[in-house]
Amino acid sequence: MRNRSGIVQACLTTHPKSFPGCQKDPGAIKLHVPADQAGHLHFVGVQPGIWALALVHDENGNGKMDMALFLPKEGVGVSRNPPTRMGPPTFESAAFKVAGEPVTLSVTMKYML
Repeated sequence: MRNRSGIVQACLTTHPKSFPGCQKDPGAIKLHVPADQAGHLHFVGVQPGIWALALVHDENGNGKMDMALFLPKEGVGVSRNPPTRMGPPTFESAAFKVAGEPVTLSVTMKYML
């Protein structure tokens, strides 16, 4: 992350149509962590399946991802770190398998502006 201000919002979902925002998935697992404590996130209750993770570094702590001309003004990251293209990444590009054993992911935060 480029700084330790604000919070990191994390969303873990199994529903492609809910990715990356998770608003349409009542079963999504969400975390909100102060940015200065967000080096390692730990999700509890993750059932086996195909999941995708999306992160937002909400630097000003206003509870949303701020945009400027269709680009995020704050940091974003997704599981498997797919290349940045026009629009948000697809569920398929970020999907990973959970099969009972703990899964460790490294997510790179990207800042467009």
